[in-house]
Amino acid sequence: MPILGIISSAGYQRIPNAPTIGTATAGNASATVTFTASGTGPVATSFTATSSPSSLTGTSATSPITVSGLTNGTPYTFTVTATNASGTSSASAASNSITPVQPLSIAVTFFSSPRVSAYPFSSGFGTKYADPGTLPTNGARGVAFRPQGDDIAVGHDTTPFISTYPWSPGFGSKYADPATLPTGTGFGVAFNAAGNAIGVAHSTSPLISTYPWSAGFGTKYANPATLPAGFGVGVAWNPAGSNIAVSHGTTRISVYPWSSGFGTKYSNPGTVPTGTGYGVAFLNSEIAVAHYSTPFISAYPFSSGFGTKYANPGTLPTGNGRSVTWNPGGTNIAIAHDTSPFISAYPWSGGFGTKYSNPATLPTGGGYGVAINSAGNVLSVSHTTTPFISAYPWSSGFGTKYANPATLPASDGRRVAFG
Repeated sequence: MPILGIISSAGYQRIPNAPTIGTATAGNASATVTFTASGTGPVATSFTATSSPSSLTGTSATSPITVSGLTNGTPYTFTVTATNASGTSSASAASNSITPVQPLSIAVTFFSSPRVSAYPFSSGFGTKYADPGTLPTNGARGVAFRPQGDDIAVGHDTTPFISTYPWSPGFGSKYADPATLPTGTGFGVAFNAAGNAIGVAHSTSPLISTYPWSAGFGTKYANPATLPAGFGVGVAWNPAGSNIAVSHGTTRISVYPWSSGFGTKYSNPGTVPTGTGYGVAFLNSEIAVAHYSTPFISAYPFSSGFGTKYANPGTLPTGNGRSVTWNPGGTNIAIAHDTSPFISAYPWSGGFGTKYSNPATLPTGGGYGVAINSAGNVLSVSHTTTPFISAYPWSSGFGTKYANPATLPASDGRRVAFG
């Protein structure tokens, strides 16, 4: 047992006093914790920060301390203790609460090598991440980040039709291909919200393939009893993960209940979209389809089946609809289309509001993909002519276009995703 008191002639010392907590700052799966060592009492030789929850620790001889291995999206507080040869102090008071997050990234697919490019994004495009070590095998189309931010999937033209990679951020080594491959071009890819299933819409029967996902593909789920018709282009799960939708060439849209596999297909909407369904998106209880042929976008209430189609927007998109998204709050909807202005956006409140003004600087070619980040403050469009991707601040309307990335995608942008 330590003898209390300042270091004595016998060489004994007492344990240090507790530090004073400073500020915790969130990082990517990490936190930086500042503190002030006690100005009185015995000297400490090291300091340890401990997280709550999970009791993860980091140690340093001085402030600050980095604690790694945290789970992004989970709130944490921290305490700090001081240690010397005699022992460890009591804990400091708890720090402020922080929630570590992975830095925002944006990815775009295209037809030329390397077929996918990804960038950090913070008030604009950062320096392009290194290309994946194993590239998608031909023209890339669909792209999606796992909602948890740790994986990315790319759909492409030739076998294996889907390629997946760890994301940290940056591409890790490609995961093994699924044992049962999709049967044709991977047009659309999507993870469910829980991140434990992945779907790919593809060009030949059965047009949709789904797999369990846990840092790699599980055994393919059985095909739906009633297949989509045509060729599969888009795929989306609803936020609750209880339904999965496929946009396709004939009858345009198919939706199924989902519970670790396909349930019985819902009846088609009473008013079907008027051309090939290219993009599909769910809100909590609504679904939208971007399609070829006027009105180019169709939206429906959806609760255990399609409700009556919402009225078309007062100002229609000007050409074939290729991709559609809602903002995370469900108060805006945007569609990418193939003629100028290439992107159209509307307020949403159980139907389309008056179209927002076009961006001051338009995308330069046919809009293919559209995405809004999880904070709802950036909208990006992938398009067919250089710079192939455009991004705008978003707040109930388009802000001034961000500068183009220093390293552009290599050819026409097909789909875009934030992660």
